[in-house]
Amino acid sequence: MADAADFQGMSPSPARRWLRRTASLILGAPLVAGLLCGPVTPAAQAAEGASGRGVDVSLDTLTPTAPGKSDTLTISGTATNRDKQTVTDAEIDLRVGPRLSGRTAVDRAAERTGNTADFDASKVDAKYTIKIPQLVSGISRDFTLTVPVSALHLDEDGVYQLGVYLSGQTRDAQFEHVLGAGRTFLPWQPDATEKKTQFTYLWPLISSTHLTSETGSDEQQTPVFEDETLAKELAPGGRLEQLVSLGSELPVTWVIDPDLLATVDAMTRSYRVKSGNTTVAGKNQAVAKRWLSSVEAAVQGSKVVALPFADPDLASLAHRGKNVSGSLSHLQPATEVAETTVETIVHVKPSTDFAWPVDGAIDSSIVDVATSAGAHKVIARSDSLQDNLSYTPTAARPIGGGTTAVVADTRLSTAFQGDMIKTGNSTLAVQEFLAQTLALTLQDPDKQRSIVVAPQRRPTASQAQSMARALQALDAQRWTQPLDLIAAAGAAPDADATTKVPATSRYPDRLRKHELPVQAFQDIRATQNTLDNFKVILTAQDRVETPFGRAIDREMSTSWRGNRVDAQLYRDQVQAYLLSLTDEVQLIEKSAITLSGRSATIPVTVQNRLVQGIDHLVLRLRSENPTRLNLDGDKGVAEEPIKVEGGHSQSVKFAASANANGPVQMRAQLFTEDGKPYGDPMMFTVKVSEVTPTVMLVIAGGVLLLVLAGVRMYSQRKRSAARQAATEDADSPESADASEDADSPESADVPEDPGHTDGAQRSDSDIESADPGQASDPTPDTGPESGDPSGTGEKVDR
Repeated sequence: MADAADFQGMSPSPARRWLRRTASLILGAPLVAGLLCGPVTPAAQAAEGASGRGVDVSLDTLTPTAPGKSDTLTISGTATNRDKQTVTDAEIDLRVGPRLSGRTAVDRAAERTGNTADFDASKVDAKYTIKIPQLVSGISRDFTLTVPVSALHLDEDGVYQLGVYLSGQTRDAQFEHVLGAGRTFLPWQPDATEKKTQFTYLWPLISSTHLTSETGSDEQQTPVFEDETLAKELAPGGRLEQLVSLGSELPVTWVIDPDLLATVDAMTRSYRVKSGNTTVAGKNQAVAKRWLSSVEAAVQGSKVVALPFADPDLASLAHRGKNVSGSLSHLQPATEVAETTVETIVHVKPSTDFAWPVDGAIDSSIVDVATSAGAHKVIARSDSLQDNLSYTPTAARPIGGGTTAVVADTRLSTAFQGDMIKTGNSTLAVQEFLAQTLALTLQDPDKQRSIVVAPQRRPTASQAQSMARALQALDAQRWTQPLDLIAAAGAAPDADATTKVPATSRYPDRLRKHELPVQAFQDIRATQNTLDNFKVILTAQDRVETPFGRAIDREMSTSWRGNRVDAQLYRDQVQAYLLSLTDEVQLIEKSAITLSGRSATIPVTVQNRLVQGIDHLVLRLRSENPTRLNLDGDKGVAEEPIKVEGGHSQSVKFAASANANGPVQMRAQLFTEDGKPYGDPMMFTVKVSEVTPTVMLVIAGGVLLLVLAGVRMYSQRKRSAARQAATEDADSPESADASEDADSPESADVPEDPGHTDGAQRSDSDIESADPGQASDPTPDTGPESGDPSGTGEKVDR
């Protein structure tokens, strides 16, 4: 009934209509797909069923990189069979793709990979192909294609993609099909454009930290290096040698870290290198001198930008360091010393008006920190300060507060960051770089713009060589012309270019995670405080302030990004060495001493083992029990100024008076003139043993009694001896005469004075008077005094 009703024109139900439409779509979809896709080609079937990796085609050289109308294009490379099957009846041909319109089209073409044919590419005349009868699995075959540019049929100026294809047969696919492809770009601008792009390329001379804070104790302060790796970079073929030799032939703006120049300059003289727990003499003075001479020659007549000393990490300072007191105060001195360092060593006055954050990534806090040291121009990058325009605007633009952002082009700045050791990678990078510069110019050929390129801070030697080849290809100036950075920063800005600085929250996470931690800036503050307290006592402050000031600058360097362990180790070493120097000025330890009597002087010795003198110190001695032992009259504290020559000691004597017997704890401490403690206090004990007047009278009486008793005994013995002698004389014949003689006055015995003795007198030469005017000895000893504690039972001078 339902079918009859539909046939008679009756309207079906809505549910039934929906079912019919769904069935029609499902049944018709395969038919439409087949019509759109067409038949599957044998080549596609072979590609789908192939189990191997095909053939790798590497394009190693392309010359000329930017050909003219009458040039012949030469492409050389290598074809390597990665498949498990031998390729037979192979041929290598060149194909030209359509003109790429715009920079985005170049980007998309660069993303093409795979060993399939590009259907939009046209094959060059067959006479320029290379035949390869057989290519065995795992075997490579070098090739060179030579094609006149006229045979490429490049009708319109612009960028074209070139493809070198290898076609052939395999056992499983016995028909000709593409097995491998290598692609590159060809910029085609045979005639100069009317409005050339002004092109600025920064050429960085920046290295990592190599110099320690340690110096020798000699007059020249011989520097100490961590290792000799810097010498390898300076030697012929080394990274820094290549940068200088290549850059000297290019129209670039030099961006120099003054720390690198200062470090190499230190290598030109006597220097030491760490070796375990000792140091050995450095031997690369000639290499350093040769490199510095080449730098001086290269920068003459060129613009030079000096970064703050040691290239401080501005982003880390802005995000982690600004909340640690004193961190930002290092930027201004680092900028000031940068200018004098560059001018002194290479005799060129640099510009210090530029700040360069890592990868040109900026936010509002980074700009604030960058300009705090006096810079008015910040080198940013277009992936940080993004424009929403159909063309690339001029680099310079105002961002407020009198600050100019010089926005480097991201594509061009990152063009050579990969592995450039492989010639194929380098060739492709150079051609893509040239393609981007031409596509940029052709975006708006009637409008001249200024473009800046800021490459990676520390390019390798191979990356520098690739960069140089790209810039040399622009020498013809058919669509670009060189411009230095100072002029680029002063170019008229594009009214439509963005001037809004991103918020701090927009800073890239990939960069933020490599910043210096807050702990780094706390360590820096601790080292600076130690240095400030140390230098005020020195008579030659620059011997300490200069090496440690520069070491603190190096602790904030961008070179520590991603290397937190070594950064922490460097900071610890700087602080440890500085503390070891401060410990060279110390109080010599004393053991317990005894004070006998009411007054005496207590000596305390200050030892200076530095090679320079110390001054502006005060030694303060405190009695912890002034009731028992006073200092300086009735006070419990006494102090004396300290001034000691290098390598000497000074004994300072404090007048003390005892009021009662017993031990007294004493505290000796050095202070700077502004009242800050210097070093650790020294504690020692004075044992007071006072002798009262009553005791002295008793002792004197006892001594007198002993003397009188001795005299009496002596007299008695003498009289007894005389009587015995007289008895013996009376018994002899001459006794009468003797008796008469004895009665005469001239022969009478005279008794000796009982108070006179020949014994030694009591000596007080070892006791010193407690004259208040003799409180201290201001003159140092003639030589260094031992730092060993005084002996047990030492007595103070009286």
